[in-house]
Amino acid sequence: MQRSNERFVERLPLVLDRPVYAYVLSLIFCAAALMLRFAADPLLPSGYPFVTFFPAVILSSFLFGVRPGIFSAILCGILSWYFFIPPPFGFVLNPAVAVAMLFYSAVVVVDILLIHFMQSANFAVAVERERSRTLADNRELLFRELQHRVSNNLQVAAAMLSLQRRHIDHDGARRALDDAAERLALIGRISRALYDPSGKGQNLREFLTELARDVLDASGRQDIRLSVVAPAGLTLDANTVIPLALVVAEAVSNAIEHGLPDRAGRIEIALAEEGDGVRLRIADDGYGVAADVDASKAESLGLRIAHALAAQLGGSFVLEPGDPRGAIARLDLPFRTAS
Repeated sequence: MQRSNERFVERLPLVLDRPVYAYVLSLIFCAAALMLRFAADPLLPSGYPFVTFFPAVILSSFLFGVRPGIFSAILCGILSWYFFIPPPFGFVLNPAVAVAMLFYSAVVVVDILLIHFMQSANFAVAVERERSRTLADNRELLFRELQHRVSNNLQVAAAMLSLQRRHIDHDGARRALDDAAERLALIGRISRALYDPSGKGQNLREFLTELARDVLDASGRQDIRLSVVAPAGLTLDANTVIPLALVVAEAVSNAIEHGLPDRAGRIEIALAEEGDGVRLRIADDGYGVAADVDASKAESLGLRIAHALAAQLGGSFVLEPGDPRGAIARLDLPFRTAS
């Protein structure tokens, strides 16, 4: 209701099909004010000749603009002078009448000017709002196109690496190209999933669930149960979410490849607020890891990437044995909400 009222006010003064309609309606307002003044005459003390005519002038100015407002002000002034300023039914001019008419003129001039300035300001606000809406639509369109092109370019780069793999005989080089192609494709999918031109951030519980499920589907494993726990409504800015998503993907892939390579199992992802930061915990019930493993010096490129991404964000990444078995990848980051 409030929004409808605001938009109605912004459309004022009303532009009718024919300007004469505005003057006809203003004349009707003046006639109604005259009849109301006659009806109220027995109830009013002497000295209030203009009391019902001011609303007619204000309505005419408010609805139809300055010129119908001036027309209404002149007509109401004449009617009040003729019928309600002693002696009635005449246009006698004396000092008292002159003061009364000057007072009336000053009030209606101020009313008309205030309404005119208010409507001019409302019009400027409406124009600015429309310009802002157009700019926002253009920004969203350009952002969508940029996001689409970036994702497509990453997918093309991943496809080119996969094609180049066919011309390489060395097993280690082929695995490296496969890993690079998978990571580029993953970054492309993450960028597409994180599309949000408003900058409000991504709902992490839904995003992490889709991301982990995507990694599982890509591995072809149907025998691994996945669970994701995160605070409802928690969002982080994109500069934090993208590295975090890559760490999740690397940790889940590492759990599948090394922790559960040949048997069914369970992977649990938990994100929680810890003091002035967030803690991401990815646990599996696989074969586990050594107690003194150092992610920054691990043979796995994925673990080294995860450690580097955590350091880039001012956090830490560790891989440790689970309890009673399996492995736990833990990522601690400073808390940065979406702006």
